[in-house]
Amino acid sequence: MYASRQTPERILIEPRKTLALFDFDGTLCLSDSFTQFIFYTLSKRHIIRQGIKILPWIQGYYLKLYPAHAMRTKLYSQMFSQQNLQEIESLAWQYSRELLEHLNPVILAQLKQHQDFGHEVAIVSASLDLYLQPIAQHLNVRLICTETEKQQNILTGQYASPDCSGEQKKLRILDHYNIENYAQIYAYGNSHEDEQMLSLADYPFMVGKDQRLPHIPSEAH
Repeated sequence: MYASRQTPERILIEPRKTLALFDFDGTLCLSDSFTQFIFYTLSKRHIIRQGIKILPWIQGYYLKLYPAHAMRTKLYSQMFSQQNLQEIESLAWQYSRELLEHLNPVILAQLKQHQDFGHEVAIVSASLDLYLQPIAQHLNVRLICTETEKQQNILTGQYASPDCSGEQKKLRILDHYNIENYAQIYAYGNSHEDEQMLSLADYPFMVGKDQRLPHIPSEAH
């Protein structure tokens, strides 16, 4: 009598993935999208009238006495408080189409290469969800950004989340991803506001400082 031969169960081990994180302004986008959005959506009269009210803070910002994250918050509140949500969202969609035509071709190619290799890709930005959401949908990437508060078809002028820069970028990434699940993390930025995000990466790249983009191996490798 022969003993039965049992086939050992196959243990399926899910391969650890790769994550690629991209800042937007100055990295994936060649310009300051937040400031341009103000001029794209609002009248010059409104911008001047509201700008005068916060002129000391604007001057302090340009003198490097007032931090960028605080300036963005104050500027957004002053410019967009009580604006009609439907009108702004319509203009934001049009604006996003224009931004897509002015992305950094080198960084965009890097993003698409990550996608071609099956990597998870996210835009992580201090800029606004109003126009970044359609861009993220078009590029088929996840979006982590500064979220705006809406109530009854009105923009309140407040943020629904903290300004997504500096330490907040890192915290929001850790909130969305368990980085222990990733074999490799790439991060692309262009300023000191991206340093905390880049600190999470195995392969950080700073636009304007680093000369060579990191090599991207496929998941199969």
